[in-house]
Amino acid sequence: MSGSFLQKYSRDFVFFGGLLAIIVGIFLSQGSAYTSRMLVEAACYAIIALGLTIQWGYAGLFNIGIMGFIAAGSFMSVFVSFPVNDKFWNGPGPSMLVQPILILLIGIALIVGLRKIKQIPQGLRTFLTIIIFAVTYLLVVAGIEPAAKVIETDAGFIGGLGLPVFIGWIAAGIVAGLIAWFVGKICLGLRTDYLAIATLGIAQIIKTFLKNADWLTNGTLTVSPLPWPVPKPSDGNFTEARTIYFAMTAVVVIIIYMLLERAYHAPWGRMMRAIRDNEEAASSMGKNVNRRRLEIFILGSILMGLGGSMLITFTGLFDPSGFIDLNHTFLIWVMVILGGTGNNRGAILGAILVYIIWVMSEPMALWLFDLVRVYGLEWFNWQAPGDLDSRALQMRVFVIGLTIILVLRFAPNGMLPERIRQD
Repeated sequence: MSGSFLQKYSRDFVFFGGLLAIIVGIFLSQGSAYTSRMLVEAACYAIIALGLTIQWGYAGLFNIGIMGFIAAGSFMSVFVSFPVNDKFWNGPGPSMLVQPILILLIGIALIVGLRKIKQIPQGLRTFLTIIIFAVTYLLVVAGIEPAAKVIETDAGFIGGLGLPVFIGWIAAGIVAGLIAWFVGKICLGLRTDYLAIATLGIAQIIKTFLKNADWLTNGTLTVSPLPWPVPKPSDGNFTEARTIYFAMTAVVVIIIYMLLERAYHAPWGRMMRAIRDNEEAASSMGKNVNRRRLEIFILGSILMGLGGSMLITFTGLFDPSGFIDLNHTFLIWVMVILGGTGNNRGAILGAILVYIIWVMSEPMALWLFDLVRVYGLEWFNWQAPGDLDSRALQMRVFVIGLTIILVLRFAPNGMLPERIRQD
């Protein structure tokens, strides 16, 4: 039994053992403070990667709007947990926002109610939905504009609710899930390439809104310092605080992994993979394909919102301009593809390894450039360019690209590919 177990998971032991050796090497060379920060951020990225691997690996949903769900979840976490801004609540801002909020709720209720009336033809229902959405949008914007000016002048921005950080993280997942429900209702019936375009567009809309809604998010002025759910480095031991945060994120990753593994091997997981592999066959067997896709799209987006909120809490700074596709979409896809699509352990392995490569590329490039500078002058009398060190940051994209080429050359399905059960 033990022999077959070791043989079955030998690839896992080799790669995770190698990853552990790399982490130990970084700890010995860079110190505990640097290593603990890197591991916390890698664990947060692992949560996001798990969200993507169930969307793409379980159901074949091509989501390239990951950044939008991360940004939305991060903002909601900040809004719920950031301290209360008394200047806002003691001013006219809250009363001025009541009317546009009520209009928004009424518009949402009308759209939801309209979608449930099956007697109305589909074309007419869609037309009425667009009309209600447009009217609601115009009325809400018209009501918010004067309120926004007053809030920005008197209070800066609305601030937060001052609730515990854990509640903020839960709210982040809920908001990301609600956005996914809205997007999925519209877009999951589209072809894969159109779904990708739609999610990309939604992500840009979310980022643009957060960046320009100064009254709500403080815009480019950023929000900091964000509260932590555990003692902060400023409260005591710097390394100890980061270590506790890492332990907490590691526990969250383990819990999510165990739940997803259970779902993967359950009838629900087999049904999702059946839809992924042959949609027409699954539909002919009575499976509601769009409903199941919506379920997993929402679930994956919840994890993206949760991971993003935990990451932004750790950094202590909310900056809408800091959400970029390279870091918060492309990098996640690299993690999932290199780790192994459809394999939860692969997603975790890929997330940690790719993030280590991402953050270590600059110091390794600086070290290599120093060697080139010294030995180039000593052996060949070559004078290095004055801006050589500034190019080190650009090396991370090159190293990530080289890693992709090497892994896909020797492991086309990723380091830990999905195990196809042979019955």
